[in-house]
Amino acid sequence: MVDDTSAPELSQLARASSGGVPAQRYGTITIVGGGCYGSYYLRQLHRGRRAKAIDWQRLVVVDRDPACRVAGALGAGTSDGCELATAAWDDYFDRELGALAGRGVRPDDPRDAIVPSPLMPHLALSWIERRARARFGVAAVQRLPLTVPPPTPWQRAGSDGTHYASYATWTCPVNCIEPVRCPMTRGHRAWSMPDAMRFYVESLPDDQRLLGPLVFHCSHRAYGVGMIDSDDIVAADRFVADHGARGHAEFLVATVSHCHGALGRLVVDG
Repeated sequence: MVDDTSAPELSQLARASSGGVPAQRYGTITIVGGGCYGSYYLRQLHRGRRAKAIDWQRLVVVDRDPACRVAGALGAGTSDGCELATAAWDDYFDRELGALAGRGVRPDDPRDAIVPSPLMPHLALSWIERRARARFGVAAVQRLPLTVPPPTPWQRAGSDGTHYASYATWTCPVNCIEPVRCPMTRGHRAWSMPDAMRFYVESLPDDQRLLGPLVFHCSHRAYGVGMIDSDDIVAADRFVADHGARGHAEFLVATVSHCHGALGRLVVDG
C-alpha cells in the first residue's frame, strides 16, 4: 500500500469539524472561462450568495477574450462584485497558485477555490508539471501515458498523455451534482472516482508503482457549482517537490468528480 498521508486531499478533511460540513465561506473563487459555462456558474454563485448559502471575499472569472460573455454581463451591470482577469489560464494559474504557494496557507484563512470548466485541459497537472520543470530541469520531468488502464467502464487516452476516465457510459447533463441516487440510472451511485484512484494506485504492481494519488476532487458546493480547493493543488506541488528530490519518482495526478476524471502520470528524475 502507498503511504499517501501527505497527499493533498487531506486538507479539505482537516477543515471539517467532527461530523460537520466545511463552512461555505471562501477567500477567492476563480471561475475558469468566461463563456457559456462560466457565465452560468457566475449566475449560480450569485444566487447562492443571495440565499446566504455561500460567500466570498473575491470572485474572479478568467478568460483570454476581453469580449467574452461574462465581460458583456459585467458591462451591463448584471454581475455585481466580480472581476474579469483577461489572461491565458496557464498564466493565471502560474501567478495566483504561485503566490498561494509562496505565502502558505494558515488554518484560519478562508480557503480559495477553483470552478473548472467541463471542457478545460488538465490545468492543475500542467501547473505542477511546470513547477517541477523549473525545480528539477526540463529534461528531468515528463508526462507519460498510464501503463495500466484505470478500473472504469469508459476511458480514453489523450494525445498529450492525459487519460480520461468515467463511470458513465452515457452522456451526463453538464449541471449534474452527482447525487447518491444517479439521475440517469435511477439507482444508487455506488462509485466515487477519488476512492477509485486510491484503489487503482494500491493495486498496481511494484514495478509500476505510482505515488499519491494526488487527487483534486471537484465537489458540489452550492447551487450546482462544483469546485476544487486551491490549497489541494499547492499541497500536491509540495508533495512532488519532496519526493522528486529523493530521486526517480512517478505520481498519479487526477482531477476528478465522483463520476469523471482526467488522470496524468508525472515522472520526475530529481
